[in-house]
Amino acid sequence: MGNKSNASVFISTLSEREDLIFGTLYLVFGIVSLSGNSLLLLVAYRKRSTLKPAEFFIVNLAVSDLSMTVTLFPLVFPCRWLFNQAVCTLYAFCGVLFGLCSLTSLTVLSTVCCLKVCYPAYGRLSRCYGGVLLLCVWAYALMFATAPLAEWGSYGPEPYGTACCITWKTSSREATLYILALFIFCYLLPCLLILVSYSLILWTVRVSRRAVRQHTSPQHRARSVHSLVIQLSIAVCLGFLAAWTPYAIVALWAVLGDASQVPALAFVLSAVFAKSSTLYNPLVYLLFKPNFQKFLSKDVVLLQAIRTLLCCGCPSAALQPFPSPGFGDHPGTCRNCGDTFECFSNYPKCYKLPQAPGSSPQRAPLAILADGAV
Repeated sequence: MGNKSNASVFISTLSEREDLIFGTLYLVFGIVSLSGNSLLLLVAYRKRSTLKPAEFFIVNLAVSDLSMTVTLFPLVFPCRWLFNQAVCTLYAFCGVLFGLCSLTSLTVLSTVCCLKVCYPAYGRLSRCYGGVLLLCVWAYALMFATAPLAEWGSYGPEPYGTACCITWKTSSREATLYILALFIFCYLLPCLLILVSYSLILWTVRVSRRAVRQHTSPQHRARSVHSLVIQLSIAVCLGFLAAWTPYAIVALWAVLGDASQVPALAFVLSAVFAKSSTLYNPLVYLLFKPNFQKFLSKDVVLLQAIRTLLCCGCPSAALQPFPSPGFGDHPGTCRNCGDTFECFSNYPKCYKLPQAPGSSPQRAPLAILADGAV
């Protein structure tokens, strides 16, 4: 457990009831995260031959979230930290590494999607470049995760005593600069890039919708594709902000004020929000990626399990494939679109209007966006 001088910092400062509540939350988070990310990786494995380079970042997100789940959740126990300082440091290192990797993957993915939809001339991403970007994501996360091991900042027990992370109570100028660098380069910059990227995507959706409305083509499919893009954009932005904003606020509060005055409950709540990202990251892409749903629906057992979960166990849930809004088999459907953003970007170009007998051919509206396939 370590020497006696360090034993007191590994004892929970929360009440017994709070320990039980947060311990239960971590147990539920661990089970759901393990199931969701494993399912996402299974779907990605089954469609591995057709994975697009942009989808590499979704797979990488699942890998980092699953790694965080496996390395962190089993070590958290109510009342006290059960291991020594070395395990505490390893726990904190894994938390920072995999957390920053997930955060950076989301940031790069949002930028790639923005280029793909809004600037298609620059949005083509080869597998080689996709692999290089993945290496950059891990290198970026590793740089900040290893800094405390090189004595720029430090790792230690959280103020609530049952987990470990960065030492928020700074004892030197270097430690303060490290936390400020984390805040700027691992929260503010990613937050800005994600919000700007999805704002540009939503603006492009709005402009496209206006252009489509000026033509006589059926509107249902356009609304469906637009709706999918909007839902995915909003879900990713809200998920990112919900997970990391509380942690960023508490960290800034601790470094600019007196860390000893920050309530332990604030630290534990911010940690819970950050770890909750491992739950809804896979759900966002399983629910809003039609090509992921297509592969998932091929497995009847998995499909039944998911439908039972979503329907809260209702036995009357019909065993039908997941619907893919906006990708139905009606006249004019572009059958080559497997990705939400790709289908949206290709919509005006590949959608052919249904013709009435004897009518003169109609042309679809000019492509607002060029082919955004990656």
